[in-house]
Amino acid sequence: MVADGGTFDLPEGDSRGAHHASGLRMPRPLTVGARVAMISPSGPLQGPHELERAVATAESLGWEVQVGQHALRRTGYFAGDDAQRGDDLLDALHDDTIDGIWCLRGGYGAARLLPRLSAEVLQRHPKALIGYSDITALHAAWQHAGLVSYHGPTARAPLSDFSRDSLVRAVQDGTDSCGEAPDARVVRGGRVTGRLVGGNLALVSSLVGTPWAVDCRGAIVVLEDVGEATYRLDRMLTQLRLAGAFHGCVGVAFGQCTDCPDTTDDGTRTIEALVTELAEALQVPTLQGIPVGHISDQWTVPFGAIATLDADARSLSVLPTAVSRFH
Repeated sequence: MVADGGTFDLPEGDSRGAHHASGLRMPRPLTVGARVAMISPSGPLQGPHELERAVATAESLGWEVQVGQHALRRTGYFAGDDAQRGDDLLDALHDDTIDGIWCLRGGYGAARLLPRLSAEVLQRHPKALIGYSDITALHAAWQHAGLVSYHGPTARAPLSDFSRDSLVRAVQDGTDSCGEAPDARVVRGGRVTGRLVGGNLALVSSLVGTPWAVDCRGAIVVLEDVGEATYRLDRMLTQLRLAGAFHGCVGVAFGQCTDCPDTTDDGTRTIEALVTELAEALQVPTLQGIPVGHISDQWTVPFGAIATLDADARSLSVLPTAVSRFH
């Protein structure tokens, strides 16, 4: 076991989003010797070789691994049925010897487990949660329970040096895991500070109207997606705007939209146009193309932590005051 984490507030003198940001609890850092549960809360693995690679990666980080009982199951497009996937998640949450949960992959199915989670369970033994894509649903549950979680690589994929460095900075060192994104596009300039929220656009939009909807007030919204035609991205962003989901957000940091074609039989519209339209509608600093999403080199983003988005400088920086109480 490792030392307890702590809570954080906005930097002194910056009250934006303070009501929603104060008191979020940091998980324990996953330093050498931490015990990490590996589970498949969404889609199935392609075989034991992916699990073996995931375990080897975790062990190379100095972690002890406990594999969920149903991690290799397959039921249709799920890694086992809802009960099996939910049992693995709850087993990890209730086990006092587990410090963190590293999701083996995304896919689809995590949202179906939300009714089995309660804020009380998550708060009783707060654990680091790592994953992205479909894991956005679980990140939303963590934030609603007042806990920070980590939008980062899933365990089954090979871990590039870039992704490994960011992951270590986020979950082990408690330092800034993001930074400069020189290849990003400045959509709307400005500099703001706020909570980090968001995840996969399809999941964020699907949570609208549920108890786990993402709260964007006082927040920098981070979004990414994969395999969606541009008109579908347009539809999701429009739904979020019509639902008032972006109300109170202070900035947008758009990641990568991988394998998202611009062209249909009816015409073409670019992702750049969609993000520009969003920035103009929200009138907040917006950056497009940060290293977040279905890519090999990705940041680990601590959702719920406080960060500064400097769109003109093409940077997203997790503030030292937001991570200084890890130790």
